[in-house]
Amino acid sequence: MQTQLADFIKDTPEGREAEAILRSCVHCGFCTATCPTYQLLGDELDGPRGRIYLIKQLLEGHDVTEKTRLHLDRCLTCRACETTCPSGVQYGRLADIGRHLVEARVPRRGAERAKRWALRELVPRASLFGAAMKAGRLVRPLLPRALQEKVPDVRRAGPWPVARHARRMIALAGCAQPAMAPSINAATARVLDALGVSLVEQPGTGCCGAVRYHLNDQEGGRDEARRNIDAWWPAIERGEIEAIVMTASGCGVQVRDYGHLLAQDAAYAARAARIAAMARDVSEIVAAEAGRLETLLQKREPREAVAVAFQSPCTLQHGLKIRGVVESLLAAAGYRLTPVRDSHLCCGSAGTYSLLQPELSHRLRDDKLAALGAGEPALIASANIGCITHLQAGTQTPVRHWIELIDSRLNGTVL
Repeated sequence: MQTQLADFIKDTPEGREAEAILRSCVHCGFCTATCPTYQLLGDELDGPRGRIYLIKQLLEGHDVTEKTRLHLDRCLTCRACETTCPSGVQYGRLADIGRHLVEARVPRRGAERAKRWALRELVPRASLFGAAMKAGRLVRPLLPRALQEKVPDVRRAGPWPVARHARRMIALAGCAQPAMAPSINAATARVLDALGVSLVEQPGTGCCGAVRYHLNDQEGGRDEARRNIDAWWPAIERGEIEAIVMTASGCGVQVRDYGHLLAQDAAYAARAARIAAMARDVSEIVAAEAGRLETLLQKREPREAVAVAFQSPCTLQHGLKIRGVVESLLAAAGYRLTPVRDSHLCCGSAGTYSLLQPELSHRLRDDKLAALGAGEPALIASANIGCITHLQAGTQTPVRHWIELIDSRLNGTVL
């Protein structure tokens, strides 16, 4: 694609990156076949190819309007288009650049601005979000339905093993997950303990930065990355830590991108790149110990092959490019995987998308639940807290993180 970037952007790091991405796009249209919003709306401007054209116009100095912003807002940033694209267009990074510039050109007002501010300020603060979640559970029947869906029942975490192994890894506690599902990291700690790895959470960490970054507070997102790096670095520098484990695939994508996000920061660039390289989704850690896991499982009492439908989050399959790994681990643990049609399509959660674009989000959720339920599973498994909460709000079938299912088989915990 030919480009003529405007003076305000062409000689900046963002401009050079955007131009390289734009020039890699050949406008073949393969991406439209896997774009969830294009499938729902049938509008070229609500697909990757159309959005790329809108961002190109912006970068070339053309006027932008609220309509431009709307089409970019409707994008889930699921990155299914990146998986499909034969040219390797890094659409997600281009969308971040475009949204940031549009936000500056077409400021939001009123309730829309207030809602986004509230999400940026509440969700990333784990203590504040936790207090809000506790209060929400007390008054849940009085809340609007959209908020009721985001206040799941609490599940007990269970014991966290004492750190006793030479192999140690850090788990990112994150911001929303500790309040919404503390059982996930605790289950991960028990599974890894059985595999000879001690999992610890480092004081001083918090949100990975994704919430702020994708709500156009990009510098705020970078600050949260810097805070996490500062908290993790002493243990890494001493050689005590083997990896940084992500139990929410959305956080995994963000931390894997720290090297890129802080590439222009001389004080943090090298450390950010090192940490990005150390970040591992929990499925990668467990898969590397698959032989040991199978040996342990064979020693347990045989149990019924419960039918499970696995919903692969977009951040797992399109962001981290991890496909088929979780399914093989669940099968090895004795679960029966049911088929899921159109498994590449987004469930509609997409971070804060379900609150900001509820109509589209719910349509996508309904489609996803129909696909997941077709095989009549007893359980639905996922790998991201946002997807788990979003899906559970629309079904009576229990939705759990897949690591909790492995933990249940290994340690006899109740799902």
